[in-house]
Amino acid sequence: MSGNCDGREGLVVKFICKEFWSAVFGKQVDNLRTNHQGVYVVQDNKFCTLRPLAEGQQFVRDAGALVAFPCGTVRGALANLNVNAEVTATVETLPAVKFNIHIAQRA
Repeated sequence: MSGNCDGREGLVVKFICKEFWSAVFGKQVDNLRTNHQGVYVVQDNKFCTLRPLAEGQQFVRDAGALVAFPCGTVRGALANLNVNAEVTATVETLPAVKFNIHIAQRA
């Protein structure tokens, strides 16, 4: 994983990428990046939900529906660790997924 994840939120995101991801999705993430302003990009090059579809690139446009539940799962895990965030995903090439985690700014 690359990128510097400072602060409590960064430590929580690192935990999500290593421990949580392994337990839920069967492997650690392939890459973690941050812009140091509350945005993290988590990349999984062989995401378990999309692996069966990897042979047919025609499924790329439908992949958004298949990653909605994992986005909610990650958001829920973050919420349970007291990190309020929005989690979205982009799929450009199957079975790779980039999860975008936007940490909510505290008032």
